[in-house]
Amino acid sequence: MKTRLLLLIATFAIIPTCVMAEGCDVQTRSSSAAVPAVETHSCYEYEGVPVDSINWSCSNESKDTLNAAKKKVARCEDHYQATCTARLTQESLANPHSTSKDKSAQPLNLPDNAQVTTYYYGGEHLEQAKIDCQNSGGNWKAK
Repeated sequence: MKTRLLLLIATFAIIPTCVMAEGCDVQTRSSSAAVPAVETHSCYEYEGVPVDSINWSCSNESKDTLNAAKKKVARCEDHYQATCTARLTQESLANPHSTSKDKSAQPLNLPDNAQVTTYYYGGEHLEQAKIDCQNSGGNWKAK
């Protein structure tokens, strides 16, 4: 009985830190007509990492030529046009578009099952987003 109780407590202590996905909803617009936005609305989720791992990448601090308004959400919405799923790397914790091309590479300090999924809701150049996804080792799926 004591063993079962300890196992139950341990399970509930681990679940919130490793299983839940969190999302970051991103609305993007270009700061210049010379720099087109590939996607205008997307959302990305980290899976297989501790809760709140997404906080830093989902902040609104950016020095890019694209203006992005980011908002943390519990989950990304289901009305997407396509997704890109890839292995989560240390670099992609800061830049969700950066993923590992080497599917057998061991990520440092990240669980083996850690991944980032980007959901694309709108954009003028989703074909380019598909190319970028596949060139960086991701798996593209159109809905």
